[in-house]
Amino acid sequence: MLRKQKTPVVSVTNHVLIPEHQKLSDKDKQELFATYHITLKDLPKILPTDPAIQPLSVKPGDVVKILRKSPTAGDAIFYRGVVHA
Repeated sequence: MLRKQKTPVVSVTNHVLIPEHQKLSDKDKQELFATYHITLKDLPKILPTDPAIQPLSVKPGDVVKILRKSPTAGDAIFYRGVVHA
């Protein structure tokens, strides 16, 4: 009989290849929308079940700011809208 092995729980948020993710406040979200004349529907999507944003306690309608390190651009900032699964 084979024994089922337990898989260890690993936090992906501390991995070197996962960029920093931040949840925007409602005020910052509205400023982003006003600055770029966009809505939530215009942003690339991310699911609330994505392992990189699990610690942020996001819900659909929130906006996540992603800070990526780039050797050519320095810090690159991306925004994603949280949508229903």
